[in-house]
Amino acid sequence: MAVITISRQFGAGGRTLGEMVAEKLDYTFLDDAVIQELSERVGVTKESIADMEKNGSGFFPTILSSMLGRSYMERLAKEKSGYIDEVIYVDKIQEVINDLAAQDNVVLLGRGSQFILSGHPEAIHVLLVADKEQRIRFMQRKYNLSESQAYHEVQAGEKRRKHVYTKMGCTNYDDPHSYHLVLNMSRLSIEDAASQMLLLTENKQHEPIIPSSRHRKANG
Repeated sequence: MAVITISRQFGAGGRTLGEMVAEKLDYTFLDDAVIQELSERVGVTKESIADMEKNGSGFFPTILSSMLGRSYMERLAKEKSGYIDEVIYVDKIQEVINDLAAQDNVVLLGRGSQFILSGHPEAIHVLLVADKEQRIRFMQRKYNLSESQAYHEVQAGEKRRKHVYTKMGCTNYDDPHSYHLVLNMSRLSIEDAASQMLLLTENKQHEPIIPSSRHRKANG
């Protein structure tokens, strides 16, 4: 039983690799499901959450929340009033990811899951990196895009990634010390990367589980 998180530079093949690894392990791959669960808990559409992640469209509501007070804004979220801002997003995304991770045997893609689950004793954190040119070529092949379209997708994806991590107060998201495994996708095929992740997962599952200090404190 394990929880795998995949963080990636946009265009490094995180979704493709995550789906492949989940299938080989018979795990559940979670990406869109995170947004679906978040939208249901907060009472907003998936599109509004995606727009917030992409464009930072919750800036004005954040100012509003600072004026009205955190407790009032949290009550709005609990009542599923159809409101979300950065404060609620960060709070609820952590709640959703922790709850989904509790199911075990899942692969989580992005959204700070490697930091949210940093103290999870069974979590395996993987980072994918690749040269920008390689990422552009991958997007071209995977989604049948022109070079210009692929370039703009990579640029926009990196902007979204930075925006989400900034909301969560994470600035060191590409620091290799935060991960069990860093895979350079400019030098590895998807199949080779999947093999490395499967091997790590198999070895990790045979290790004795030693609770982190965070979990020990939580359990008294």
